[in-house]
Amino acid sequence: MGEVLFDLSTEYEEMLNRGIRLSGENREFFIRGRLASLQARLPRDWRPRRILDYGCGIGTTAHCLTGLFGGAEVVGVDTSEKALAYATERYGSDRVRFRKLEDLAAEDDFDLCYVNGVFHHIEPQNRIGVVAGIHRALRKGGRLALFENNPWNPGTRMVMSRIPFDRDAQTLSPREASRLVRAGGFTQRPAEWSLFYFPRQLAILRFAEAALDRFPFGAQYCVLAAKGLM
Repeated sequence: MGEVLFDLSTEYEEMLNRGIRLSGENREFFIRGRLASLQARLPRDWRPRRILDYGCGIGTTAHCLTGLFGGAEVVGVDTSEKALAYATERYGSDRVRFRKLEDLAAEDDFDLCYVNGVFHHIEPQNRIGVVAGIHRALRKGGRLALFENNPWNPGTRMVMSRIPFDRDAQTLSPREASRLVRAGGFTQRPAEWSLFYFPRQLAILRFAEAALDRFPFGAQYCVLAAKGLM
């Protein structure tokens, strides 16, 4: 996760939409979809008090997390000072704070860590260390929701080839992500599911996506891991 990704915060959304417009949808559609799929798999009575948005970029999802989990405090971390400044100006509040990634060591006791599209920008040899850092920052029983682009989906590969900061990314498969979180300290078997199977042109078929989520061929997938109580 490097500074180059978000050096130009005002251009980030345009670059991202250059790729995802192939799906017929915009960035907000995918944010809402990820959060809805996550909420559906968390216990109904589970109320996180503190949420970590790891690789928060310009802060849009951090803001959305406060709406989804009313009353929770959200801390977004990233490597880019420009992105953090943009996020703070646009979304900062008494419930949403943005900090440098290097300051994460001073933060802990999170109930949930949300991370999307970050690990394919991390060198493979450094990924376990990042997961271990997230594991440390979570309280016992806390969850890691790791969303990633699925290299098994040809549409995903096409979209990423159109996004300047994703062209050279090193993707990881759902199986690799599951093994990664276990190697990083989440010893219990994580839950896995896929999402975003059909573009807008085939939206009439989206009713079937809930039944397809066990098959790892959606445009994205999620690995949901819990920090053990022991």
